[in-house]
Amino acid sequence: MFSPEGPSLRELAVQALSSVERGYDLLAPKFDHTPFRTPDPVLDSVGRALARRGPFDAGLDLCCGTGAGAGVLARVCRESVTGVDFSNGMLAVARERVRPAAAGPRVDWVRADARALPFGAAFDLVVSFGAFGHFLSRELPGLFGQVRSVLRPGGCFAFPVVAPPRPGSLGYWMLLGFDLVMRVRNAVWRPPFVMYYRAFRLGDVRRELEAAGFRVDLEPLPEFGRRGDGSPRVRMMVASLPG
Repeated sequence: MFSPEGPSLRELAVQALSSVERGYDLLAPKFDHTPFRTPDPVLDSVGRALARRGPFDAGLDLCCGTGAGAGVLARVCRESVTGVDFSNGMLAVARERVRPAAAGPRVDWVRADARALPFGAAFDLVVSFGAFGHFLSRELPGLFGQVRSVLRPGGCFAFPVVAPPRPGSLGYWMLLGFDLVMRVRNAVWRPPFVMYYRAFRLGDVRRELEAAGFRVDLEPLPEFGRRGDGSPRVRMMVASLPG
């Protein structure tokens, strides 16, 4: 993260003391050189899993950032790919780095809040990568309602889910510490910066998706293997609407 290409500690501190939108505007030029970007192996695995379910006509990358998910959609969508994000800085990088292929789908970028999407039922597939920590638990019903509203009948909403660190492990304590720091920061500093890695719990998410009218499936992504108890390390959650 502190390589010549990535942000410095000072730049990360300035970002963390900004609003979410302003913070990502600042981070955008160096975002792809941070651990916050979804790794290519996860993107590729999700792309292969979606290809087995597709093809699709129109796809939406929700909270698209610098456009990494648009490449996944371009492989499985025939007509159009749309990226939506509320950071102008992230969208500017996406426009520069993601070039549509001559024979591929049309690619569009839209600035909007995921909680108030400016679309009708225009998509067959919605994906999202690594964005859900920016939404509080109480916002999930509204968020999933928005996703449902932009999907056509029979459409689906897909995203990867990484198994959480085991309680007591180093990863567990690191995430817990990060969340505690963010809660203290938001208690004493305004505007808040919403980013809680431990707030997106699988059981709660599944329940809220089902309440929004989705049928929910969990598909293991075999490339990442299994944990000691036999559970998948990474899965793809697919929330589908009736046809």
